[in-house]
Amino acid sequence: MSDNISAISTALGASGVAVIRLSGDSPLDIAKKMFKPNGKIAVEDFTPNVMYVGEIDCGGFYDYGMCVYFKAPRSFTGEDCVEFHCHGGVAITRGILKRTIELGARLATNGEFTKRAFLNGKLSLSSAEGLINMINGESVARAKAGYNLYREKLTKETGILQDKLLDAISEIDADMDFPEEDLETASRETVKSILTEVKEKLCYYLSTYRLGRNVVTGVKVGIVGKPNTGKSSILNALLSYDKAIVSSIPGTTRDIVEGSIEINDVKFNFSDTAGIRESSDEIENLGVVLSKKILEESDLILFVLDSSNIEDTDLDIQKLIDGKNVLTVLNKCDKADVDFDGAELKISAKERLNLEALRQKIFDKTIGSGIDVNGDFICEERHYDAICRSVDKINDALSIIDFASTDMLAVDVLASWEALGEISGRTATEEIINNIFSKFCVGK
Repeated sequence: MSDNISAISTALGASGVAVIRLSGDSPLDIAKKMFKPNGKIAVEDFTPNVMYVGEIDCGGFYDYGMCVYFKAPRSFTGEDCVEFHCHGGVAITRGILKRTIELGARLATNGEFTKRAFLNGKLSLSSAEGLINMINGESVARAKAGYNLYREKLTKETGILQDKLLDAISEIDADMDFPEEDLETASRETVKSILTEVKEKLCYYLSTYRLGRNVVTGVKVGIVGKPNTGKSSILNALLSYDKAIVSSIPGTTRDIVEGSIEINDVKFNFSDTAGIRESSDEIENLGVVLSKKILEESDLILFVLDSSNIEDTDLDIQKLIDGKNVLTVLNKCDKADVDFDGAELKISAKERLNLEALRQKIFDKTIGSGIDVNGDFICEERHYDAICRSVDKINDALSIIDFASTDMLAVDVLASWEALGEISGRTATEEIINNIFSKFCVGK
């Protein structure tokens, strides 16, 4: 069993309700000294999973709240757990936490409750990562992606693929143990079939990574163009409030102005940039440098043209963005109806014309038309790296399968199996585990 840990599990600050959580070998002993339930029942007689009302000792003062006991192994951590549900005053929550420490608990480290749950077999490593995405999710799509991970979907899939690789290893071992049976040719064909099947599934997951990362981190959209094309007006129109200063004076925007919205449940992060042009103004030139940096970092360039004033400068900017993912739009179409080679949409930020079409175009150019953001995809770089290494080892095995010795073949297949085990945690190193749980807040 483990020592008792304690932490505030709800957000810090004043709120209606707060939760202080304890987990370890004897949290109920601490609760006995802190909680006085209504009626004649004693804390030691608490029925697990039942909420009791009573008085909580906050260390020199009291709160009227609730206490619940979760008996191992039927708890989140797999250990005995106690939770105090109190009024969410800052002094109250800190007082209860301090009192638990005085009575023998220690302050939990980042993610320690979830780490204990993993170590006690209550959830997988990828499930824990899904929990992080659910907690940190600022978009519906990220919350859904986190939930899919949390519900062990990826763990189950990789587990199935690992079992297939074990079948391949067993087939290879049979050849190594009984070479006189002359099973080698048939066995190698079986192994080749298994490895090919596993590789195809893994390659499918690799193909979903870009979508997955965009769902988790948000899509970066840089709004660029020459000065006074209405870039800031477009940002304000997309956000539905005035974030950027708008004026008729060219060069008004000097720094990067940022804002975010959700399109079809996915978060999009917009960066309104300084107009790109030659200038004698030192500060404006610094803004242009930042604009060119945004060109390199963005998943999509929203190239804005002024329908009423298309110049050679626009062609110079077009050269800068050549080869990138670009959506070219003609703004101020309420003033002039012109065409420009490569422009995909005519809009008016001022009159709010075609804004919904613009949002959909932005989504289609980054996430993809008809893409289901609720489908299966990988979104963690760690998972992507593990699958890449697994595929590499399968490729190594397939490249030598017709002539290599069975022991050489077994080494590559086993390495592929071990790489996939890093996703579920079956072969994850202590460094990987500690790094994952360090991303959690204290109290989770």
